[in-house]
Amino acid sequence: MIENKPIVFLLLATLTILVGTVITMVLPFRWINDPKLAIASVKPYTPLQLEGRDIYIREGCNNCHTQTVRPLLSDVERYGEYSKSGEFVYDQPFLWGSRRNGPDLARIGGKYPDAWHVKHMKDPRSMVPRSNMPAYAFMQQPLDTSLTERKMKALGFPYTQADLDALKGKTELDAMVAYLQKVGNDIPWRKTGRAEVMGELKNPFQDNKAVLPEAKALYREHCAQCHGEDLKGEVGPDLRDMDKPDAAVFGIIYSGTQAGMPGFGDSLGKERTWKVVTYIKSVHRR
Repeated sequence: MIENKPIVFLLLATLTILVGTVITMVLPFRWINDPKLAIASVKPYTPLQLEGRDIYIREGCNNCHTQTVRPLLSDVERYGEYSKSGEFVYDQPFLWGSRRNGPDLARIGGKYPDAWHVKHMKDPRSMVPRSNMPAYAFMQQPLDTSLTERKMKALGFPYTQADLDALKGKTELDAMVAYLQKVGNDIPWRKTGRAEVMGELKNPFQDNKAVLPEAKALYREHCAQCHGEDLKGEVGPDLRDMDKPDAAVFGIIYSGTQAGMPGFGDSLGKERTWKVVTYIKSVHRR
């Protein structure tokens, strides 16, 4: 019996482990690094973005937020197109993660405007009332750029002196926002992933004052963080003089815009979106 031959048993066990290691950890790189998987639109980090990424790691953001959308229906519906290996060619180290205490950030780039991120980082609950994320207002301190050029050279990322000069006067918060705006934004997935408006666009609640209390509550929950409790605007524009047709306002809320406003079609649905439209237009009609 082989168990009576410890040396032979040890050698066979070692060989089995080595074969398994080669199959599961070495051979896959033959396909992962296939040039065919490269994505031309994915670019290296700029000096500011790279500094932001280092701050992201320093503050342990990757302990709560993953950066990979799994090819599962639940992930794709919530976050967007599933992640591709070619997106992470410049990530050293990868920040895919496996545990989500906060939402996945693989598609955060371009979802919100810079002002949203600044306000959120300073006071997370001002933008997401139920958030358990700590505040990072201290990041308004000056950005340390003493090692930036060495980092860029070590990673082989292209840069110019103008890129380095542009870092003067920047804060850690500026760098963090620049990094977040790049994550997942190098591939043109957002336009194809927008929720489409189907059916006739006619407001079923127009001039129906009975829905205004519920509509106002929906506005406060989903819109007030950017547009203000009184619609005067802050991160987003002033909505008190919204003279667009109801159908146009519905389309903006439901599908979002390319200017940094996310679509709310998936979370609100058609009926509740129309109620928000009715509330906004009721303020305009006063």
